[in-house]
Amino acid sequence: MTNVARRRLISRVMGALTAVAAGVIILPLVVIFAFLVYQGSTALNLDFFIHLPKPVGEVGGGMANAIVGTLILIALAACLGVPVGVLGGLYLAESRDRHLPWLVRFLADVLNGVPSIVIGIFVYTLVVRPLRHFSAIAGGIALGVIMIPIVLRTTEELVRLVPASLREAGLALGVAEWKVMLRIVLTTASAGITTGVMVAVARIAGETAPLLFTAFGNRFWHHGLDQPIAALPLQIFAYAIAPYDDWHRQAWAGALVLISIVLVVSVLARLATARLARS
Repeated sequence: MTNVARRRLISRVMGALTAVAAGVIILPLVVIFAFLVYQGSTALNLDFFIHLPKPVGEVGGGMANAIVGTLILIALAACLGVPVGVLGGLYLAESRDRHLPWLVRFLADVLNGVPSIVIGIFVYTLVVRPLRHFSAIAGGIALGVIMIPIVLRTTEELVRLVPASLREAGLALGVAEWKVMLRIVLTTASAGITTGVMVAVARIAGETAPLLFTAFGNRFWHHGLDQPIAALPLQIFAYAIAPYDDWHRQAWAGALVLISIVLVVSVLARLATARLARS
């Protein structure tokens, strides 16, 4: 076998191995989504999206309040996690201090590894107990705390990839350093940062443990951000452990809707980053 033929053979073998590896990576997602479609599609109908849950033991109803509640909690979490994470990541990447950035980076990595139930207990002690009631705000804070280290570390890595020449060009034109950071550096890295934010949203969308201690759940429409609020993970958990077959079917349907929300958010993030990359 000649040198060229051997190289071609090795190239084809490695290409096949990488294709198999890629298939193994996406296989669990495909299997999970297909299983959820099989189990949950029977309970999906218009009532599921527009009606409230039925009283205990009655057949039918929906999870409209939980779907809306999940979107509200994600929005509240983003209001906390995105600004803190993005500005913190910008600081870590641009700071000339030798000590504080290292400490912040270390604490962010530790926070990223803390179990979500611990964060729920922390927010319960800090917010719920002083206010003496569960609330959507407390749930949003708990999810926002989970978002912060993910967004922070993603922003830091992407800001470091911005060429120094862009910074120098802005400074040479007499632009203030803080404006260079916000208008040039962040704008250049915005595509990747958007992807990082969407990854963080996907992470918090299915969190249940922190919401048990903060949002608590609600079988009706919420009447304010200072009151308990329904969420899909909480509703799925309650229905899954119930002794009613109809609730089990609705739990599968809720899981299907939840993973569909994450899928839609991920697709929108890809489309947004592709558009930003072209502009």
